[in-house]
Amino acid sequence: MQSKKTLGRREFTVASAMAVLSGVAITVTGCGGSSSSGGSPTTPSTPATPAPTPAPSADEVGTISSNHGHGGAVVTAAQLTAAAEVSLDITGTATHPHTVTLTAGEVQQIAGGQRVSKESSTDASHSHTVTFN
Repeated sequence: MQSKKTLGRREFTVASAMAVLSGVAITVTGCGGSSSSGGSPTTPSTPATPAPTPAPSADEVGTISSNHGHGGAVVTAAQLTAAAEVSLDITGTATHPHTVTLTAGEVQQIAGGQRVSKESSTDASHSHTVTFN
């Protein structure tokens, strides 16, 4: 005749933790007393992993050729997402203004990581080339 060994709470907790860490499932089928449920044990379901949230697009900053105090040529993340025509004022601290106008297609190219170079307006007898990516 075989004798049954009863585990104490501590031994059961240690054995459970070791089984979980080793990838073994533990099914408890009665903890003493009578059971009238009569159901079969169920395997716990694994919660679905949520899809990662896409990272927001970053602003794209253009490089201004022969820059002498003009501000940054920045296409904002919102403008990149909208993919519409954009006119940028690159005056900055210079004593004269320049603007750079990008078509919707050029904004889409910049958003897609393609290099786009565009000539600014002419003022004070010169213009600048602004390059994105």
